[in-house]
Amino acid sequence: MYDVIVVGTRVSGAPLAMLLARQGFRVLAVDRASFPSDTPSTHYVHQAGLSLLKTWGLLDTVIATGVPAIRHLNFTYTDIDIRGMADPSPDGIDAVYCPRRTVLDKILVDAAGDAGAEVIENFTVTGLLRDGDAVTGVRGRVGEGAEQDFSARLVVGADGANSLVAKEVGAPVYEGSPAGCFIYYSYFDGLDIGMHHRTGFGEQQFASWPTNDGLALVAVMRRRDRFRDFRTDPDAGVQEIFDQIDPEIGARLREGTRAEPWRPMLYPDNYRRQSFGPGWALVGDAGYHKDPFTGWGITDAFKYAQLLADLAGETLGGGRPFTETLAEYQRERDAQSASTFELTQNIADLSLSPYYDSVFRAASRSEHYSKKFFGLIAGLYPPDKFFGEQELTELYEEIDFPVADRHLVNDGVRA
Repeated sequence: MYDVIVVGTRVSGAPLAMLLARQGFRVLAVDRASFPSDTPSTHYVHQAGLSLLKTWGLLDTVIATGVPAIRHLNFTYTDIDIRGMADPSPDGIDAVYCPRRTVLDKILVDAAGDAGAEVIENFTVTGLLRDGDAVTGVRGRVGEGAEQDFSARLVVGADGANSLVAKEVGAPVYEGSPAGCFIYYSYFDGLDIGMHHRTGFGEQQFASWPTNDGLALVAVMRRRDRFRDFRTDPDAGVQEIFDQIDPEIGARLREGTRAEPWRPMLYPDNYRRQSFGPGWALVGDAGYHKDPFTGWGITDAFKYAQLLADLAGETLGGGRPFTETLAEYQRERDAQSASTFELTQNIADLSLSPYYDSVFRAASRSEHYSKKFFGLIAGLYPPDKFFGEQELTELYEEIDFPVADRHLVNDGVRA
């Protein structure tokens, strides 16, 4: 009998298993994959996420893999240009990192095992065990082996957007919006251009950042209705987007060599699912997913794994019942992620509403507000301050922004 079974051991499940095991609980963590193993990802870890890795004692391990530090960010949105970097975090982190998932996930899985969690790889969950309405464990098999049953006080689905745990318990979606775009990405050798997140006219975007092994991750986004045509020749499509947004960077892309096949992705919709019930909980993309445009997937997975570990640990240690602590987990997750979720839904279709256009355009013209922008991106500056009416009024006055173009409240109207 385990205290907790965690289904899925990537960027939400492995930290959760590690943190609960460090509290002294008996934890089983299972995953269909064997590690190291790749998975679609932005790779981007914000300073707020890196702070958690540092707290967990894992940041130095990640850095030691040779993943480059990024200390200058280039953001453009059509003719809005914001470049720079956030101030160091309170714990001194002055860079961001984009480790490959083959590297990061292996570090996290190993950390869970080192903490005392029992980790079973190549394990396929075939169903949940129940006692009436309550989930009491999982049934599954290693490879093609015989099915086995494992029991626990709590089963946590950390198994991604297509979560089997969520399907088995019938977890309903209670907030969300349709996904707007598709993504193609791959890795290039001989391409040293730093970090770029560049959205151009015509609702298209390219991004690039350095990762492990001297490679640069290169990605493009376009609206979903253009996916069928794009997939016929992705090399030409990617080059076209680079050339149209920044011809100079496009020329440099031609000098690089694509090292791996293109990976096409049609991301799931943005959603929040009911993330707890009798004997079960959801964490990471299993319970809360948003478009990868803002790159907050990994950092949010870390944040809410820590939150769930703290609250579930309270119950497992003899404190408040799960009905209270798991409800608080979902409530706090939704409250803490509300601004990021809203922002992502508003800008991920590659067009800006008049409100966001005015705010970002004004921020680009103010050195100190540009710093705030990067602090917002890093998870270090509070969104309620960045988008606060008083703060925006002062920004517009500082740069003498045209009165007719000023927006203090997001009215939800799309451009």
